[in-house]
Amino acid sequence: MTARHYRPPFPWFGGKSAVAADVWSRFGRVDNYVEPFMGSLAMLLGRPGPIRGTETVNDADGFVCNFWRATAAAPHEVARRADWPVNENDLHARHIWLKERRGTLTARLEGDPDYFDARAAGWWAWGQCCWIGSGWCSEAESGPWGLAVGDDGVAELVHLGDAGQGINRQRVHLGDAGRGINRQRVHLGDAGQGINRQRVHLGDAGQGVKRQRVQLGDAGQGILADTRTDDLIGYFEGLCDRLRRVRVCCGDWTRVCGPTPTVKQGLTAVFLDPPYADTAGRDVGHGRARLYAEDSLSVAHAVREWAIEHGDDPRLRIALCGYDGEHAMPAGWAEWAWKARGGYGSQSSAHDNPNARRERVWFSPHCPPDELPLFAASRA
Repeated sequence: MTARHYRPPFPWFGGKSAVAADVWSRFGRVDNYVEPFMGSLAMLLGRPGPIRGTETVNDADGFVCNFWRATAAAPHEVARRADWPVNENDLHARHIWLKERRGTLTARLEGDPDYFDARAAGWWAWGQCCWIGSGWCSEAESGPWGLAVGDDGVAELVHLGDAGQGINRQRVHLGDAGRGINRQRVHLGDAGQGINRQRVHLGDAGQGVKRQRVQLGDAGQGILADTRTDDLIGYFEGLCDRLRRVRVCCGDWTRVCGPTPTVKQGLTAVFLDPPYADTAGRDVGHGRARLYAEDSLSVAHAVREWAIEHGDDPRLRIALCGYDGEHAMPAGWAEWAWKARGGYGSQSSAHDNPNARRERVWFSPHCPPDELPLFAASRA
């Protein structure tokens, strides 16, 4: 299979698209590829061709898995739902709509290998591009805002106040935990331009993606006319084609790291990019991990132990990502330092963000000989 490289369609903290080519130069040609923490799928999308064998990806976040599963099955519908101007009211409304469906969405993804929700996929990716920082559709994210349904049956976003009662308090529904949501401002910088950010232009008036082409239609659903952005449709069609033979799993990372998904499929590359651990020294706020919707300060330790346990297997080529000092790896592992572009969404420069120079990748002993420099050049 000939591979075309695609940029990830949404920003992702700690994404590795800038070094995908370097990592694949160490993996070389393999029969099988496994990515237990897929996120934006930057490493898979940056894989050089020709591609052979099996590819398996996984994430614990149901919204992440649903996006990639829906894109593989219904790219036009996902693109239609994602192609929307930056609108603060829509951001809040879709945020609470998505958050209230998080639990059932993940359960359906885990229970039915054919299930996906294209509307949730498109809205989630659109919001991921508009939202500032972390907390988008996060289960841990909470705040004073919730839904109140009036006598007319129309839901409103209301401030619940200290007592958490809100308007028409007997009818308030706040999801599983009853905690409400935080109202987040939309992101209007370079990273907040909507889906597939490199292809759109807000312009001086902040009009979003070719607003003059939007047709509301009789039902007021915001459906684009037949002349909608062809390049966005083509982009999602390309992603669909790339994902055609990729197995998308949703659940604990260990499910895709056993013998059956890995070495029983032949020479296997495993790319491990877990959430940064507590030893990485990242700011988590009140002792809680907050960078990802499904975050953890400890899973990286278990991932490191798995990598060390399997690192001597000649059938495996393993790359473990982290920060300088986060992982102590045994002799035979090659530590590679590289410099990231900057902060989340490229909003800060590497000069302003010291973590940009702390990025590390550890390669297992059976990766091909080291041809990478000790410090990779900054990717502009």
